Amino acid sequence: MRKLLLAIVPALFLTDCASGPGPVLPSPAQVEYQQMEMVGFIHFTVNTYTDKEWGYGDEDPAIFNPAELDAEQWVKTAKAGGLKELILTAKHHDGFCLWPSAYTEHSVKNSPFRDGRGDVVREFTDACRKHGIKVGLYLSPWDRNHKDYGKPAYITYYRNQLRELLTQYGEINEIWFDGANGGDGYYGGAKEERRIDRKTYYDWPTTVKLVKELQPGIKIFSDAGPDIRWVGNEKGYAGETFWSTISGDRLVIGNADQEYLNRGDPKGDRWIIGQCDVSIRPGWFYHASQDSLVKTPQQLMNIYYKSVGRNGVLLLNLPPDRRGLIHETDVAHLTQFREMIDRIFADDLAANASMKRKRLKDGTVEVTLTLKAPRTFDLLVLQEPIERGQRISSFYVEAETGRGEWSRIASATTIGYKRILQVDPVTTSRLRVVIEAFTYPPSISHIGLFMSGGNP
Repeated sequence: MRKLLLAIVPALFLTDCASGPGPVLPSPAQVEYQQMEMVGFIHFTVNTYTDKEWGYGDEDPAIFNPAELDAEQWVKTAKAGGLKELILTAKHHDGFCLWPSAYTEHSVKNSPFRDGRGDVVREFTDACRKHGIKVGLYLSPWDRNHKDYGKPAYITYYRNQLRELLTQYGEINEIWFDGANGGDGYYGGAKEERRIDRKTYYDWPTTVKLVKELQPGIKIFSDAGPDIRWVGNEKGYAGETFWSTISGDRLVIGNADQEYLNRGDPKGDRWIIGQCDVSIRPGWFYHASQDSLVKTPQQLMNIYYKSVGRNGVLLLNLPPDRRGLIHETDVAHLTQFREMIDRIFADDLAANASMKRKRLKDGTVEVTLTLKAPRTFDLLVLQEPIERGQRISSFYVEAETGRGEWSRIASATTIGYKRILQVDPVTTSRLRVVIEAFTYPPSISHIGLFMSGGNP
C-alpha cells in the first residue's frame, strides 16, 4: 500500500512554545521500521516433525529432513502478502539450531537435511536478500537441550551463538528475544526443572551492548525493547489506546505487565515500537490438523485494523510444513488478504481535499477537511508525524450532514503513526477532527477517507 502522506503537513503543525523538555522521539531507524507496517515470522524446527509447539530438548536431529525446503518460496509468499521483513526461528526453546553452530551438536549438521551439510539460516538470509526482504532472526534465550542452562556457562554459550548469527550472515535488521524462560527440560540428560531469575540471569544490558556492537543498525525486540516491544498478547491486537512511549523501569524481559505493554504510557521515557504478533494458524508451528483453521483474509484484515490501525506493527507468522514449504492454504489466504488491502486503500477519497486548522477558545484544536464533492466512505485514516513524537490523547470526528449541521461519527484516544477507524457509511463533503487532549501541541500529517465495502 502506498504511503498515506500529504505535502501540506507543515501547515498542520503547531509550534512547541512551552519551556522544558519536549516529547520523547523515535530514532530515524524506528520511524523507518514502523513504516514497514507488516513483517513476518517463520516458525520452523524439530517441532514441525514432532507435532509440538514447544520441544522438550531431547529430539533426535535425524527427524529434521525437509526434503522440499525452498526458502525462496517463503520469501516470495511473504512479499506477495505485503510483508517487508521475515524473522526466522534460528533456535527455539528445544535448542535445535537451524545452522551448523560450532558450539553444539544439536543442529542441522547432525540431521539428514542436505546430507548433513545444510544451513537453513544461510538459505533463508540469501533468499531474503535476493527478493528484497529485510532479515530478522530469533534466538530463544531458553534452551531445553543445553546441559548448562541456568548456569553462568550458558550465557557464554548463548552469546557465542549470537556472534555466529550476527557475523556470518550479513546485515540483520532485527533480533528477537522472547520471554519464555526456565522450566522442565532435557538439559543434556538431566531431565529436570530449572528456574532462573529473569531480572539478573541473562545480564541483558551486556548482551544488548554486544548485539549493537556486532550490528550497529539492528533493531532489538523484547518485552523491554530497547527498539521494539511485545504488545502483551499473541492475538495481533494493540490496545484501543496505544502509546509508543513506555517507562523503562516497568519492563522486565519475561515478566512484564501485559496490560501495560498493550497500552503504553503517555509519560513514558522511552520510545519502543509496539509489535503485534499473531500466527496465521492457531499454532506457531505447522500442524496438519490445523489446515482447515487458517485465518481467512477477512480475519487478517480485522487484525490489520487492530494492529497497524492502532499505531502498531503487525508480525504475522507463516509456519512451513514438513516439506519445508508454506502450505497452499496459507499462501492463498495471505495473497487474498493483500489484494483486499490494495483494493480498499487504492483510492483515497480525500486526496485532493483542503485542510485548515485552528485553536478554539476552550483549548481544543480543530482540523477541517473540505472535499471537492460529497463522497461516501466507511474508513478514516489519521496519522501524526511521529518524527515529532506522539502527542494526541483524545479526539473525535464530525461530518457535516446538512447545511451547518454536524454529526459525530467517531471518537478515539491515540493516533500515533496510523489510526484506522471503521464507521458506518457516511456521505459528506466536509469533516472536522477535534483534538480534545494532547501532551504537547498536536499535529496531524494525514487524513484519508476510504470505502471498504463492508470487509471485514
